[in-house]
Amino acid sequence: MSTRTSHADEARTDRARTDQARTADGTHVDAAHPQRPSLRDRLRAAWRTAHTPVPGVPRWARGAALAVPFTVLPSGLWRIAEVNGGSGHGTGDLPAWLPIELYVVVLSLVSELIAFTAVGLIAAWGEVWPRWTPVLRGRRIPPLAVVVPAALGALVLTTAWTAAAVTDLADVTLRGDAISPDYPGEAGGWPAVVFYLCYAPLLLWGPLLAALTLSYHRRRRRTERPRPQGSTEGVSARAGRT
Repeated sequence: MSTRTSHADEARTDRARTDQARTADGTHVDAAHPQRPSLRDRLRAAWRTAHTPVPGVPRWARGAALAVPFTVLPSGLWRIAEVNGGSGHGTGDLPAWLPIELYVVVLSLVSELIAFTAVGLIAAWGEVWPRWTPVLRGRRIPPLAVVVPAALGALVLTTAWTAAAVTDLADVTLRGDAISPDYPGEAGGWPAVVFYLCYAPLLLWGPLLAALTLSYHRRRRRTERPRPQGSTEGVSARAGRT
């Protein structure tokens, strides 16, 4: 009797393993050799890793970091829509071999990638080199290697976009020349309103980056502050757990 019961249990176990190995499309896979994570799963994992804040990040900092890319996105979409809609405003000083459409798309993508680096000020990849980084993977990033370029970037962005807004209000360019009649802000009506709505968020890029940089500096200084010699805090904590 016990032998029959044992065989029945083994049969049920084998069926359970077979059911667990069944894929979503109804095919079977070898349970001993499971499938690798799908591209969607890998992208989701990468997204979570890139955006998950480290311990000690204030809630406001997380919101600010996630908002930075969205301060750049509207202007990039506006540029792409303008140039692909046939209503471009000249090629400026671009060389003849560089299409204006390609230039605008690349400019918008690079701007968005630069803005995304603000998320690193709250995430683990802003403190430790990611595993895909050659040579440096897994090593600690010195705080000043992040704080100095981020602070300089915040200063440049705040100065540049504030100057652009002031000169626009004064109807002159950054060089002090009169604004060209084909300037998007001179179009009037809804086209001008959309243009200003898309570019106005750029005024927040620099200040948000500055606030995030200060928060990052304070957090790294607090977490990496060396303990005084002879401190028994860690020993007492371990003793309490035991």
